[in-house]
Amino acid sequence: MLQKMIKPVSFFLVFSFLFLDFSVQTAQAQLIGTYTVIAAQKQAEKRERVTAFLSRDDVQQVMVQRGIDAVEAQKRVASLSNSELTKISQAMEQLPAGGDGVGAVIGAAVFIFLVLLITDLLGLTHVFPFVTHRH
Repeated sequence: MLQKMIKPVSFFLVFSFLFLDFSVQTAQAQLIGTYTVIAAQKQAEKRERVTAFLSRDDVQQVMVQRGIDAVEAQKRVASLSNSELTKISQAMEQLPAGGDGVGAVIGAAVFIFLVLLITDLLGLTHVFPFVTHRH
């Protein structure tokens, strides 16, 4: 009985091995420099800091007073380049600790307004109704 089972099982195993995919994908491993990792972490921290700043209630109230949509501002912060993010972060770091921050709020709101206005003038967005768009 064992002799009768060996032949069909052997054929089954041979054919099943023929259908297996033995291709090997090679992995490319490279070292990442310490400075690259640190720079990426700093950029992430800066983005989180600016996002947290814009999430504050007092900042959102000032943006609403200036006619800036808070959700749109958050989206813009997410799409800022590293150099723009660095400028905003440096401006925030120069604020005095424990200050009222009204100047910073107004400055951030004006900066975001200018970024939105420039992108509106370039035709990338349609945020402000007073900007005429040429189609």
